[in-house]
Amino acid sequence: MERCVNSSLRQARTGRYIFVRGQRRPQSGWTLLELMIVISMIMILMAVAVPIYNQSIVQARESVLRANLETLRKVIDQYTLDKQKAPQSLDDLVTAGYLRKVPDDPMTKQPNWEVVEEDTLMAVDQQEPGIRDVHSASGGIASDGTTYSTW
Repeated sequence: MERCVNSSLRQARTGRYIFVRGQRRPQSGWTLLELMIVISMIMILMAVAVPIYNQSIVQARESVLRANLETLRKVIDQYTLDKQKAPQSLDDLVTAGYLRKVPDDPMTKQPNWEVVEEDTLMAVDQQEPGIRDVHSASGGIASDGTTYSTW
């Protein structure tokens, strides 16, 4: 009898019961309040995590943009010194074997770079002017406050 009384007291403390054929059994599951607390905690964590994730995506794209610009500039200089003339388009770098393909601008997700053509000659042996520099075609603003097209 005492065992039955103790188990009834334990069940009375939890406050959850279901009745099956006249017997009392503790109910399993979650209350609405418990679910609301868990969902609100998840929403708070998401509100913190999503902006950090988006910022890391932008920083990764900016790193790829810097690397692509550095590569393109080195290849343009190497082409100019080797061929003694500047490339007339970025496709000249591909056909000459300096690049496998023109890399995509990570901000526009297309290979639409803005090229800077100069009339000045970069090397003493250079015969023709052409592309001297390359910039991003994106008009977006970087995390440091400058525009991508000025990089």
